[in-house]
Amino acid sequence: MAHNQSSERIVVGVDGSEQARQALRWAARHAELTGAAVEAVMAWEPPFSGWGGDVSVAEDRELGLLAEKVLAENIDKVLGAEPRVDVRARAAEGTPAQVLLAAAADEDVALLVVGSRGIGGFAGALLGSVGQHCAQHAPCPVVIIRGRGPLTRRSDDPITR
Repeated sequence: MAHNQSSERIVVGVDGSEQARQALRWAARHAELTGAAVEAVMAWEPPFSGWGGDVSVAEDRELGLLAEKVLAENIDKVLGAEPRVDVRARAAEGTPAQVLLAAAADEDVALLVVGSRGIGGFAGALLGSVGQHCAQHAPCPVVIIRGRGPLTRRSDDPITR
């Protein structure tokens, strides 16, 4: 990993969707330009049984470990094994909007970056509920990545080369 040239962070939401991978790609390229670190954040929630059943602590821990694994795989897929920017990964329990807003609340966060729709997005929706909630409530500027632009277009090689 590259040395961090700035004390600022860019928080980016990652949920495994193509939109989130584009957001991660954009955040990493912006971090290269500004010297900021990237904090890739994935939210996870225990399943809801609807019948008052609880998820055991062991199952809860397994869900957290699975989220960490999926997040690491997404970072590797987008940025490669040795990104040119400082990338930190954080998987946290909670709804995506709660987790992203909590991560963005830190004083050193310069930007919050999200895709326009995640894995739960309705086809045809211009902006997902998480992106909309973050745009309305984040304590920092929010960048919402839509479609493929110059900074999200995928080349043959990850940006690490």
